[in-house]
Amino acid sequence: MEEYFALMQRYNFWNGNVPELGFIRHSYTDKITNYTGNKLIKVLVGQRRAGKSYLLRQVAHKLIERGIPPRNIFYINKEFTDFDFIRDYHDLEMLMKLYREKLQPTGKVWLFIDEVQNISGWEHFVNSYSQDFTESYELFISGSNSKMLSGELATLLSGRYVTFDIFPFSFSEYSGITGKEESRQSYVDYMESGALPELFVLPNNETKRNYIAAIKDTVLLRDIIQRYNIKDPKLLEDIFIYLVNNASNLISITNILNFFKSKNRKTTYDTVSNYIGYIEDTFLIHKAERYDIRGKDTISGNCKYYINDLSFKNYLYPGFAYGTGYKLENLVYLQLCRAGYTVYVGAMRDKEVDFVAIKGDRTIYLQSTYLLSDEQTIRREYASLEAIPDNYEKYVVSLDDISFPLNQGIKHIQAWKLANEIY
Repeated sequence: MEEYFALMQRYNFWNGNVPELGFIRHSYTDKITNYTGNKLIKVLVGQRRAGKSYLLRQVAHKLIERGIPPRNIFYINKEFTDFDFIRDYHDLEMLMKLYREKLQPTGKVWLFIDEVQNISGWEHFVNSYSQDFTESYELFISGSNSKMLSGELATLLSGRYVTFDIFPFSFSEYSGITGKEESRQSYVDYMESGALPELFVLPNNETKRNYIAAIKDTVLLRDIIQRYNIKDPKLLEDIFIYLVNNASNLISITNILNFFKSKNRKTTYDTVSNYIGYIEDTFLIHKAERYDIRGKDTISGNCKYYINDLSFKNYLYPGFAYGTGYKLENLVYLQLCRAGYTVYVGAMRDKEVDFVAIKGDRTIYLQSTYLLSDEQTIRREYASLEAIPDNYEKYVVSLDDISFPLNQGIKHIQAWKLANEIY
C-alpha cells in the first residue's frame, strides 16, 4: 500500500499541486458547495465523460480557496488505472488509514471518491465514514449508474444524501468554453456538434467520432453487458441505435419489438424492455412519460426518449433522416432537466404538448419547433397551448431570427435564450 500512496500525489492538491480542473462549471460548483458543512453525502450522477471528475476536483479547489487546508482533502478516482489496487472497501479503509498517517490532517477530512460503484462494498465505507462521530468527514461521491442508490442502499442512507444530476455542457457553458457569442448561429453549431467536455480539446471530427464511439462501447460493455451478463450484445447496441435515431418521437416497446421482427430478429417484449432500462440507467438516454394535462397523471404506453448528448447522433449515426426540429426538441428537454424540472410529454384529448415541466409549485407548458415559418405552423404550435384550460406559463421555443410578440398569453422564446426564462 505504501508504494501506491506515492501515486496519489499527482491526483491531489497536496504540496502545492493543482490537478487539472478544466472549464469551471460555476452553476454546478456553486450549487454543490451550498450543501457543504454537514454530514449529507453529496452524490454526483451522470453519464461517463459528462464531467463528474472535473466537477469533484473543481469543488475541492473551491473549498481550498475558502480556506480548507489542501492536506484535509483526499481525492480518489477509480477510473484511473493508478487506483486499480482499490478493489473493495477494505482496501479503501487501509488507504484512508495510510492517508491519515502520512498527512496527519487536523479537523474535518473532505473525501472525494470518483466512480465509487467500481469499489466492491463501497456503500459500507460511505455509510460508516459519513456517520463517524469520533472524527469528522464530509463525503462527495460520483457514479455512472442511476441504480447506485437504489434498493437497500437507499434505505441504508435514507435522508442522508443529496443527489446532483450532471449533464454535458449547457449552451451557456458551450459558449463559455468556445468563446462564441450566444446567438442563433452558435446555438446551431452547438446543436450540430456535441457537449461532452473532452470534445472541446479534440482536433477534428474523425477524432471526435472515435472518441464518442469509444464512450458508447465502454458504457455498453462495462456498465451493461458485463454487469448484467447480456446474452445478445448486438441486440443491445441495435436498440441503442434505434433510440438515438428515433429520439423525440413517440414510441412504445411494441413499436421497437415490431421493428426488429420486421428485420427477422427474434426477441421478446421483456428483453427489449430490460435492455432499454439498462441503457437508461447509464444516462445515455432519458425517458419522458406522457402526462394527462387534465387528469394530472402519467399515461402508460407510448413515451419519448431523448439522447443525453447529441454527439451520439451527430458523429455516429448522421445518415438517418433526422430533422433539426427533433434535435432542438432534444436540447430543450435537456435544458429543462438541467434546470431541475421533472419533464413529461403533455397529452390532452386529441392534442399533444411537447413538454409539461414541473418544479415545486411551478409548471411550464412548452412547445418546441424549428421555425414559425408561416401562419399554418404558428396556428398548429400555439393551438395546443391555447387549449389548456389553466393559467400556468406557456411558451413556444424556436430558432427564428426574430422574437414574436405575446400571443394569447403564450410567450415566444428564441432557443438560445431559453435558460434565462426557466431558471
